[in-house]
Amino acid sequence: MDWNGFVGPIVALGFLGSVACGDAGAPAEDDGGDDEVSPTQTSTDEDTDTDAGEDTDTDTGEDPGVETHPVNHSFGTYALDPFEEVSPCVQWTLDNEAAVYAQAVTLSNEGYFHHSNWFVVPEDVFEGPDGYFDCEARGFTEIAATLLGTVLTAQSTQSFTETQRTQDGAVIKIPAGHKVIGATHMLNVGPAPIETELFMGLEFIHPKDVTAILGPFRLTYFDLDIPAQSEARFTARCGEFGQEYEDAMGIPPDHKLHYVLPHFHYLGNYFQLSFTGGNLEQPQVYEHSGFNGDANGLTFDPPIDLSDITGLDFTCGYDNWRDVPVGWGIGDQEMCVMLGLAESEGLTDISVHEGTVAVGEQDGIIQFEGPCSTIVSAPNPAQGPPTQAERDGPLYLPEGGDAELPAVPECVDHDPNAAPAIEPTLDNVATVIFEQSCAFNACHGQSNPAAGLDLISPGLHGRLLDHEVLGDPGASLVEPGDPDNSWLYQRVAECEPQSGEGVSVTHMPLNAPILLSDPSVALLREWIAAGAMP
Repeated sequence: MDWNGFVGPIVALGFLGSVACGDAGAPAEDDGGDDEVSPTQTSTDEDTDTDAGEDTDTDTGEDPGVETHPVNHSFGTYALDPFEEVSPCVQWTLDNEAAVYAQAVTLSNEGYFHHSNWFVVPEDVFEGPDGYFDCEARGFTEIAATLLGTVLTAQSTQSFTETQRTQDGAVIKIPAGHKVIGATHMLNVGPAPIETELFMGLEFIHPKDVTAILGPFRLTYFDLDIPAQSEARFTARCGEFGQEYEDAMGIPPDHKLHYVLPHFHYLGNYFQLSFTGGNLEQPQVYEHSGFNGDANGLTFDPPIDLSDITGLDFTCGYDNWRDVPVGWGIGDQEMCVMLGLAESEGLTDISVHEGTVAVGEQDGIIQFEGPCSTIVSAPNPAQGPPTQAERDGPLYLPEGGDAELPAVPECVDHDPNAAPAIEPTLDNVATVIFEQSCAFNACHGQSNPAAGLDLISPGLHGRLLDHEVLGDPGASLVEPGDPDNSWLYQRVAECEPQSGEGVSVTHMPLNAPILLSDPSVALLREWIAAGAMP
């Protein structure tokens, strides 16, 4: 069936997100970014090191919460040619004869995943074997997947691993006979071929513990035109949302917001979400500054009650240090999207498509605003609560998974005998490692580099040799001819690098459970060993 025809002119969901590098000169705790959240926000993404191959129920003498049961899966490896950018879909058939209820979803990868968006749909749509496939060839669109099934999760921009874990009992329902489909975007900006692997871990709970079925609440600002060499913020003003929702559903807004995940690319540096009306103690419920490739999903526990709100606004901010304007798109363009998960009678999709105007400047940041359009629809009927028979019966787990497989790959130190795939020059080091993994605005980009280390601008060679290392005072960031005494090499070659004083620091890229590939690290090693020439 042609599902593109099914969805008509409705704009497809798009959560497009490139590998993150942190502060190569700063102590481990300095990640270069900052979250500012309200007191109602009790959980950021603290579960990024979760091994979903283990039961999360532990005997600590305290209430352990709802017992979860892991089912994990590897989607296998995917090879990317030099400078290749692709957007394949990928499928996992759960073989579930009964409904299952996911309390948490862990996504992890070995890099080069710019973003991924995930859905559960009936097994008989978008038919074909499991694994990677061409989305268009099967008629897959994200809006069709949402309407035929539901949204499962989304990956933060260029994050290596993250766990979406909502309040106990608030779950994503996967009805009987459903499968998982992800729409991915992979990008290899380097001159060497690579391979990467993708993993997912689902943690299921017994139907008797289910208290809420969550559905998507999406916000998008499409009408981006970010001026060159400027900071800018784009705010969507959605003051009529309450009335529009009531017109569509026949009831005032009834949302309980459980989770939000903003998305932008490497120029993004700010996101906020606020509501008007209702009974909120404070209108702003989420604010995030900086971008370092970390997982930025936020769980509200308890959920935020948005009953009877009248409107909302959301803002995406950017620091466009480039000499050209940037618009909406993949590659080197930008995006502004937020995935939310909420309890409500209606699924909500709010977006700005046109009509953006400049409204002034504040603290040197150009302010833009645009009007919202709203689409509200009823969820799929299969997204109902567990039946009494399910609640009274035994726990059911699907057959299509492997609880022994770790959801997050283990870190292994670099193999010093590995060889680089391309010539060890500074240009290749910059392209394969720095541009691929370190260029975020809260890491080592041009505008506000962490620890003062800019790995992007002209003059890179001099900065690498002269940079003062903050994480290991007295050490050389790059010691020509001696990789083992080069702090930069140690940070990317060892899972637990230690300073000269024996203090453990995080490896790089920041927020990654594993190191860069052996050929990539070997490229840096051999460039330093050969004298670190310009």
